[in-house]
Order: sequence, then C-alpha cells, then structure tokens
Amino acid sequence: MKHFSLPKDGGLIEKDLPKDILHSYEKIPVELYPEPQEASIAIAKEIIGAIKSHKGGKFKLGLTTGTSPVYLYNELVNRYKAGEVSFADVEFFSIDEYYPFSPDERQSRNRRIHDELLSQVDAREENIHIPDGTVSESEISDWCSRYDRAASGLDILVMGVGTQGQIGFNEVGSSDKSRTRTILMSYKTRKIQAKNFNGDINSTPRAAITMGIATMMSAKRIILMAWGEDKTEAVHDVVEGPVTPLCPASFLQRHDNISLYADENAGSNIARVVAPWLVGPCEWTPKFIRKAVVWLCETVHKPILKLTYSDYIENSLSGLLEQAGPYDKINIDVFNDLQHTITGWPGGKPNADDSTRPVSSRPFPKRVVIFSPHPDDDVISMGGTFIRLVQQGHDVHVAYETSGNVAVHDDVVLQHMDTAHELGFADEFDRVKKIVESKRRGEPEPRELLDIKGAIRRAEARAAVRSFGLDPDTNAHFLNLPFYETGGIKKGERTQKDIDIIIDLLRKVRPHQIYVAGDLADPHGTHRVCTEAVLEAIAQLKDEEWLKECHIWLYRGAWMEWELGKVDMAVPLSPDELIMKRHAIYRHLSQKDIVPFPGDDSREFWQRAEERTQNTARLYNELGMAEYQAIEVFVKLF
Repeated sequence: MKHFSLPKDGGLIEKDLPKDILHSYEKIPVELYPEPQEASIAIAKEIIGAIKSHKGGKFKLGLTTGTSPVYLYNELVNRYKAGEVSFADVEFFSIDEYYPFSPDERQSRNRRIHDELLSQVDAREENIHIPDGTVSESEISDWCSRYDRAASGLDILVMGVGTQGQIGFNEVGSSDKSRTRTILMSYKTRKIQAKNFNGDINSTPRAAITMGIATMMSAKRIILMAWGEDKTEAVHDVVEGPVTPLCPASFLQRHDNISLYADENAGSNIARVVAPWLVGPCEWTPKFIRKAVVWLCETVHKPILKLTYSDYIENSLSGLLEQAGPYDKINIDVFNDLQHTITGWPGGKPNADDSTRPVSSRPFPKRVVIFSPHPDDDVISMGGTFIRLVQQGHDVHVAYETSGNVAVHDDVVLQHMDTAHELGFADEFDRVKKIVESKRRGEPEPRELLDIKGAIRRAEARAAVRSFGLDPDTNAHFLNLPFYETGGIKKGERTQKDIDIIIDLLRKVRPHQIYVAGDLADPHGTHRVCTEAVLEAIAQLKDEEWLKECHIWLYRGAWMEWELGKVDMAVPLSPDELIMKRHAIYRHLSQKDIVPFPGDDSREFWQRAEERTQNTARLYNELGMAEYQAIEVFVKLF
C-alpha cells in the first residue's frame, strides 16, 4: 500500500540543474525520493546491475539489518523470483550481531537477514558471512580479525544510519581507524534496541560485534539509507556537518564513491530542502514564500514587518523579490497570511465572516472525528483543540486506533490487581503475577496479560475525555485495529481488515472534520500505519456525498511540530486551557513516570506537550504576532 507524504507546494526547480550545483552543500551526495520504497527500488537496481556486470571472482556485498533495508530486501527477493538476478556467486557480509547471542533467537541479526533475504534467494551457505555471536570470549578477538580480513574490500556496502549517526554498532566516539570488533553498547543504544526485546532493557544484550569504520571505508562503493523524520538531524549531520566521532557516519565523507538515499522526511533538514533558494531557482507559491520569509526572520532575528530590502538581498532571496516583490509588500502579505492561520474556533465561528478564517462557519455545529493512534495521543497532541471543540458544542468523536497494551508496565498491572483486591473484588494478584513471570524474552506477551493492559488503557482514555465533558459511552470508540495486536513490539502489516473498521466508523459519523496524526518518523511505526489506514479508508470512500464537505487536519505528536511555513490552522490556548489539557493527560496514569519506551527524552508526556506548544507560541510572537500562552498547529490535507 502507498505511503503517505505531504503534497509539494513550491520549491527548488531541479529540472536542468547540474548535479554539482544540486549537491553543492552536501559532502555526501543525497538522493531524495518521496518514499522509502522508491529509493529502495533505485538501490536494488544499482546492486543488481553491479552483480551482473561484475567480472572475476565472487561479488562481495555488505548488508545491514533492522528496519532500513526491509523494502530493499523485498525488492531484491521480488527481482530474484522474476528471474532478473542470481545471487549464487555473491558473497554476503552482514555488518553486526549481538554478543553473546544465539542465531536461533528471534532478535538475532543472523536470523533476521536469513528470514528477510538470504533464505528467499539462491544464496549459497558457503558464501554467507555473518558475525558469530556464539564464539567464546577467549576466541572472539581472533575471530573478529579473520572476519575483518574477509570483509575488507567489499564491492558494495549498504547500511542504514542511526539517529545519532551510528553505522552498524559503531557508537558515538568510535574511531575512524576501528576494525571489526566487539563493543559495549551505550545505554541509549540499548534503549533503542530494547524495542526488539518487548521494551525490556534488562533482557537487551550489553555488547555486540560490529564491522569497524576503517573496514567500511575499504568498500569500493557505499550506499547509506535513512527513512523517516526521526533521521532528519542525523542526515543533516552526516552529509553537511563536520567530520567528528560524535557522528560516526560523518567519517564516510572521506569516501570517494558514496551516496545517501533518503525519503523526503529524513532529508527535510538538508540545505537544498530547508533553504533551496541558496541552491538554485525556485517555484514561488504563497506557502513557499511564507517558508522563505519565516526562514529569513529566523536567520536575521527580526519579526516579519521589520525585514528590509538588504535582508532579502544579502540572504540569497533576490529571486523572491523579482517574483513577488517589492519587499514591503511581501512582508505585509506573509504577515497577514500567517495571522489568518490563528483562530480560537477550530470548528468554525457561527454567523461570522469566514473569508480569512481557516475553518468555515457552516455547518454549525460540526461532526468531528479525532483519530488517535494510541489511547493518549489525542490529549497529548491536540488536547487543547479537542477541549475547545467539545466546549464550543460540536459533536466530537474520538477513535482510538490501537489498544496501546504493550506500553503498560507489568508493575502497573499488578498494582491494579492489588487495588481490586483491596476494594473487595476477586483476588487475582497471584494468578496474574504468574502470567507476568511466564513471559519469555522476545516472545509475544500472553494474551490474557495484554487484555488486562488494554483494559487499563481504555479506562484511562475514558477518564481523560470525561474530564472535559465528552461522553465516553457514546463518543469514544476503541477500534483495536488488527495490525497492532501481535503481542510484541513488531507489528503486522495493515490490511483491508484495518481499513474496513475505519470505514464503518466514518460511515456511521459522516464527519465534517477529521483529525489525524501526521507523524512520519518511522515508515513502519504505529502512528504512520494508523494515519495511512485512515487515508486509505477515506480514499475508498471518495465517492460518498458526505465526504465532499469533509476536511482532513493533521496534527503532530509529543516530540515534533509542524514548521510554520506549512501551518494552516493555529489554535491558541489560554493558561487555564493548558492546565485542563495537562489534567487530561494526567488521567493516563500507566504512561506516567515509568513509560517503557521513553526514548532519549526523559520528560513526561505532559511536559513535552506543553513545551512544544509554548515554543510554537514563542515563534509566532517572534514573527510579530500576538503573544499567547501556547498554540497547537495543524496542516490541512484537503
């Protein structure tokens, strides 16, 4: 199924632009594609072409595991099955493995590369080289040396890039002289890897075997991959930042035959995307003009109406002046454009002139559906707007797409069991404790335990919306989309069954507004899968009459916010509304303090949400708008 990305609105005119100019700010040339699948097709074509044209001996191919190569491996398997390529004379080298670790365990890199690629093509066992996590400590150094000699001089090496610029398990601080070796994984890396072990960092290996940076540099051709918004900073640092051990992949800038393939989300922070007017001619649409002016304000530290002719000229925006000038007219136009995004009526103000408002006044009240990937994303991401819609009299429905059960800590379950016992209900503590203790590392959690965790999260979601006046019995819908219910961190693929559940709800409510999570960080992540399921459902409903009056609004999660150049609606929150939103988030007690998957951000969700919306208000203020306590912003899809 097609992945979602925002439609383009202006930007760099790349047609006939010389490659040297296009990549002029990039120390590693970046190949940008709308979606990971398209980029993976291009990488597969290059690999297959190189295999076919290779002369003299076996072709040496270095590969990675994880989420980055999933689409690439699918493409290579499909092309093999179509008879386009044989891998019989290809030597495969995997770049890392947990240590010590058995190849039979589900999380093994060895097992994963076999399952996703090697067992599905005609690879010969004698040509497969994967770090051996079972070698004894006394022999592992010699083993790594032998592996390093065999893996040197690869014909092509394909790798993903970590969020801190890691390649393989080469951590921040790794040397460019490093060879294949065992390393201790940092706490941050283990937290990331814990997702493969049901979030249990105590079950996550502490060490790994990894190909070294010097070994990687010996490859004749290197291809890097990066997908999703959570890789934006890493991509920028790798291709445009300095060479530094703080970003291990930056050492690869010194390689003379390397490319980084990225989807548009991962590549959204490189110069030719952030400020394409620095690179070449642009198509100046109204939104793109706003993007440029906001960038200029941030660059020269001025509000919009104080920008001067010299500010535009000295920052490579003469093309904008020629297209839409003079400068003072541009200032006024962008100021008005941005000011018109601000509204205290996200559902439309009744009986008002809506010619410059982001939402029409009619019909009023509106029917609204807010899709929440997990049972707390609604109040974390757009809680203030949610509260405003309810209090302004709209018929608001919230649809929790997944149970969120795996994000409940076992201790929380036992506490609920203990509470039930103290209240005089059945004593289930010991029985449930035995279920918890029966869990096995890396295996899906027992269904009965997941059901309890799902019930806890449903009760929390009901309490949250009840706190600001929504009736959870009639207007809160728990969809439990099947793709999520695997019992483990790795989810299934979305199917028509998921989409049909969403279609049924939409036909029942027939909304005028739909709010959807616009998080694009992980092409395989729950938020993105949920969003794409909603958009696919809407696409299948496109001929229904009610949809012609329906508009789709995209919100962001607790970590990231829309850049102001893209915003279509900004809903300001008062201090009291911010507190009401905070109290709704508080109702999600299982996600407070001991969240199993907090990432590198130690703040609680309510803190992340408040700081994000307060920062947005600050940015609006710095551009010359009114000063608000906080602002939630949205992008209109259609």
